Amino acid sequence: MKDLNDILIGEIEGFRALGYKFLNGEVSKMDFKGASGGMGVYAERSGKKFMIRFRIPSGIASIKDLKLVYDFAKRYKLKSIHLTTRQAVQLHGITIDEVCDAMEEGIKKGLYSRGSGGNFPRNVAVSPLSGVEVNGVFDVSPYALVVGQYFLNKVYTYKLPRKFKVAFSSNENDESHVTATDLGFLAVKENGIEYFKVYLGGGMGKNSKLSVKRKQLIKPEDILYHVEAITELFINEGDYVNKGRARIRYIKERMGEEKFINCYNSYLEKVKAKGNLKITVESKVYDKVGVETSIESPRLFSQKQKGLYSVYVHPTGGILKIENLKLIIDKIESIKDSEVRLTMTEGLYIRNLNGKEAEIMIELTEGMGGTTALECSMACIGVPTCQMGILESQRTLREILSYFKENNLTKDILPPVHISGCTNSCTVHEIGTIGFCGKKKKIQDELTNVFELHFGGDIGIGKTRLAKNYGDIKEEEVPKFLFELASAVNNSNKVFTKWIEQNVDELNQIINKYLV
Repeated sequence: MKDLNDILIGEIEGFRALGYKFLNGEVSKMDFKGASGGMGVYAERSGKKFMIRFRIPSGIASIKDLKLVYDFAKRYKLKSIHLTTRQAVQLHGITIDEVCDAMEEGIKKGLYSRGSGGNFPRNVAVSPLSGVEVNGVFDVSPYALVVGQYFLNKVYTYKLPRKFKVAFSSNENDESHVTATDLGFLAVKENGIEYFKVYLGGGMGKNSKLSVKRKQLIKPEDILYHVEAITELFINEGDYVNKGRARIRYIKERMGEEKFINCYNSYLEKVKAKGNLKITVESKVYDKVGVETSIESPRLFSQKQKGLYSVYVHPTGGILKIENLKLIIDKIESIKDSEVRLTMTEGLYIRNLNGKEAEIMIELTEGMGGTTALECSMACIGVPTCQMGILESQRTLREILSYFKENNLTKDILPPVHISGCTNSCTVHEIGTIGFCGKKKKIQDELTNVFELHFGGDIGIGKTRLAKNYGDIKEEEVPKFLFELASAVNNSNKVFTKWIEQNVDELNQIINKYLV
């Protein structure tokens, strides 16, 4: 890694100088963003402070990396860190010098921000319980790490039209969204042999599209051929002129699915002809001695390894206080073979705990975040931090939770809500059961903050679908709308999914009452 590190460190002083030009008004916001994104850095809305995003490899957070993130947060007097919806970590509200110093120290210690934004391959997503979940087909984590390292090794060389996302799912729950991303690999077995199904050309945002499935199964050893094939197709067929249409899903839309798949296959043949991309991996052996527990908690998950458990922690909106991060680090450091995996839902799992350790961890993390599904909702960082944001998604989430608490409805009724502060879809609101997208709308000649309501989305093999856009609800009315919906479900004594299936008219009446 020495050569790579030297190259990446060599970029930093030039970027620091660019940051000062931006602060002095010599470089525009958009020009700075065009350069800073590839460094994993964005200017915040104030134009004076910055965010840096560290790409935790596929959300597999080592103690070393967690300690370094904590050290940075403590050093820069931050109150919290932000767990993202792509298994990464963001530090907000720091200076350009702090950004550059953290970037350099991170590189030297194996924690990278390069390519975590901008027109680059993003953090490779993976099912966060892969390897330990009861119904997992096989552990996809080692393959995701190989792809992530492949991208990182040449991250400074990419000239892509826009960002590019790869995901690995270990079962049909599709927690990494292979059915709605640029390139996805789904673990399957046929006659006891491990393969991947390949999904292509999906993605969320403006003009969201689901992926198309390639018919042929592939051997796991061949994944890099497919990574390289889609990359070359993107480079050669992508739109470098119109940024709004510079994603792989627009190539698929332009060509049509059949021609797109044929085009992909032709690139695959060319890449395979060059050779030298076959891989081998070692799967982790989980041989820790288990101990059963009798406690019950919605945050406790049994692993397939008998007597071992994972504990879920979901800080509200992904905002994890640094004192809570320190508590987690100190405790897991004393627990043999424990692991931390970041999720696509702004949370984290503490894995590979025996029953006694799980009990301790449940107690330690009580009060650090949500317990009900609604409390485990997602919200992007939004206004007033995000430069691109339109509405205050974090505030809206807090107001929703406060409204429910103030009105004494704390039962687990609604599913998690996905709140995106703009059309960038950072919380993938289009595939959430209930999703909101922030925008402004003229109502009686007054520009008003509204959230577009997306309802009925889903994720999972064979059931992934985009939500229906029902229209707009005033920002301040969102908590009341959700409370009325939850109350109707609660009064029916039915679970949410059954209620919406059997009470379509009542659902529409509630929605229409709030639309503007």
